[in-house]
Amino acid sequence: MSATIEYTDSPFGMVAEIRSPRGLRLRVSGDLNTIEPKKYGDPLMRHNPALVHNTWAYAKHEKQARKYLLKEKKASHQKQAEVHAKAAKGVASLIDCLVTGSREGWCSGCYTFTDHQKVDQGAVSVATYMCTTCGSPTLKCAAPRCSHMATRGFGSIRIPRFCAEHRHELPSFERAQRKVDSLNDYQSLHVFEKRNLSRGSRLALAGAALAGAAATAGVLAAPAVGGAIGVLAGYSGAAASSYGLAFLGGGAIAAGGFGMVGGTFVVAATGAALGSALGVSVTNAYISEDKSFRIERFRHGSGTPVIIARGFLTQSNQNWNTAVQLVDRRYPDSPIYLLHWGSKELTSLAAFVAKNIGVKEAAGAGAMVAAQAGKAAAKKLMPLAPALFAADVAKNPWHTAVVRADRTGVALAGILAHTQCDKYVLVGHSLGGRAMITAAETLATSRVAPSIETVHLLGTAEGKKQDWRPLSESVIDAVHNYYSTNDAVLKILYAVAQAGSVAVGLRGFTTEFSAIKDHDVSDRVNGHSEYFEKVNLC
Repeated sequence: MSATIEYTDSPFGMVAEIRSPRGLRLRVSGDLNTIEPKKYGDPLMRHNPALVHNTWAYAKHEKQARKYLLKEKKASHQKQAEVHAKAAKGVASLIDCLVTGSREGWCSGCYTFTDHQKVDQGAVSVATYMCTTCGSPTLKCAAPRCSHMATRGFGSIRIPRFCAEHRHELPSFERAQRKVDSLNDYQSLHVFEKRNLSRGSRLALAGAALAGAAATAGVLAAPAVGGAIGVLAGYSGAAASSYGLAFLGGGAIAAGGFGMVGGTFVVAATGAALGSALGVSVTNAYISEDKSFRIERFRHGSGTPVIIARGFLTQSNQNWNTAVQLVDRRYPDSPIYLLHWGSKELTSLAAFVAKNIGVKEAAGAGAMVAAQAGKAAAKKLMPLAPALFAADVAKNPWHTAVVRADRTGVALAGILAHTQCDKYVLVGHSLGGRAMITAAETLATSRVAPSIETVHLLGTAEGKKQDWRPLSESVIDAVHNYYSTNDAVLKILYAVAQAGSVAVGLRGFTTEFSAIKDHDVSDRVNGHSEYFEKVNLC
């Protein structure tokens, strides 16, 4: 006999009920906007986050599957519902088998040092446990002499299961809680102490290809911080829950997917997680993926540290002179850091634009789409629309560059949260400005992270129609936005790629939030690459 799960609509929303083989019961209820559902039933069931959140994710997907008429959407949600239902039933079945006895150890599901209660599975040879913090099934890491706990999944163990350290998802459980004295020392947080056994083991590599097993482990690890994704990610209901669950448990960053677009706001929704092992794992996954990512200290200083991020059309130029001079004039005593990021994605975007509109020096220092401004440029850029919309999302150069910017912002926030510095100033151009917006908003959700004194945005590729309260509340001083109506990249390329959306770097935020201040620099800036040379920071 196995666990059972069922969904029903109710006058007040939706209800999902799961029963263990022994008859223990859990009922969760709410609506599509509910992140933490109401819980009823037996204590062992109610107090297991893995069971609660997978049951609730099942309910949300089941609701969406019944709601949509489009066949593809219905099938997609139904498939996700089945994944979460399987995980929930697996946890419920293990709850029936909990016995006296436990062991302490770091959990690879929630990155906490906690107790793991013994599960009696009869003839199963590998000892199984259940994390008392996140509710995930665990077992001792297969690495010799390692006392940490790996996520187990269900069924028989056909491949070695390694802990987060031996999978290189986390450099160190213990060091993940520490902070470094300065931003220049951030790399010490990402020095691995153990070998990557998941890479070296043929069996482990073969197991990684088993999507079902990997997905199950990922779904179970998620309850470490609950299902709290939040609507900031742009998702709602079941989608928000699904991406949060997948991100936290399965390393969705490295796998591509929507990565940090969803993951960004998993961290933002959990706040304090930024300064924890979760924040380190998020940042580590990003650094492992973006080989160009690094933070370079340009100079020392006694003032508030300033971090500069460039974007589209300036990414491959090794000459940071104009950007540094811009900051020098405003912050003469501050240490300056240069943020290198997304070289591959930004270069691909520049090459894509060059190919379609005929700019010869694509991705070069002097390459300026602004030179194509006017009606002639518009006629040349319009053919980009089918290419941008028809392209596979995963290969669409604009989409991948935007996702990279979002990921960069959260990775930066994760790094800053692990420094002893009290506050920072962020300066971002183009998609680099988008990254800085994400970093500021993410840091603002944490009580232990440094504050952002000021944000300076130059020609930022971010849509203006959003709720800017989080950004306004993320700074001590102000967010200064320098925009130019002459910026052809934002006027044409951005509008085409974003289906008519207007960028804040083209028309300003035009918001009533007092901390966000627009500065029209159209009289000086005639192109997307001219901001550093022709603007003075407020």
